[in-house]
Amino acid sequence: MGKIYDAIDDRLARFLLDQPVFFVGTAPLDADGHVNVSPKGMSGTFAVLGERRAAYLDYSGSGVETISHLRENGRIVLMFCAFDGPPKIVRLHGRGRTVLASDPEFTELRPYFPKERTAGQRSIIVVDVERISDSCGFAVPLMELQGDRDLLDRLQERNGGGVPSPTSIDGLPTVAATD
Repeated sequence: MGKIYDAIDDRLARFLLDQPVFFVGTAPLDADGHVNVSPKGMSGTFAVLGERRAAYLDYSGSGVETISHLRENGRIVLMFCAFDGPPKIVRLHGRGRTVLASDPEFTELRPYFPKERTAGQRSIIVVDVERISDSCGFAVPLMELQGDRDLLDRLQERNGGGVPSPTSIDGLPTVAATD
């Protein structure tokens, strides 16, 4: 049976921080638009900022759907699954916002993330959490972590971080080259 939590307490924070991968879900307002689910990983890129606030470092990659959806409506969910140990899934539903690397707030938030490499980081996604829940996770497979992939880091170092598309797959604005 799932449980609703009032806050991210120390025990929940430890669970969230211990997971090597989590998933981000967003969607546009248009009913014909595409729902987006993105896997996120790399050690040191997720942080619990408070009892009802979390954030992750966002790197340039294959798309910018999360940023475009957040700019349009702010809806977001982060899902964490235990792939080892006791089965458990935790979801953080809330309102997200994008803090671009060029924003002064980025400099204030960046120390919360132990990941040292900076090539390709384009923003920090901050989530004001409105609902914290867990569920059983009985169907989530057991898997062994071999380690982080370093492919994105190496690509970003070679390419200087990349330039995002000016629109999402649904035509919503993303990160302008001047942001």
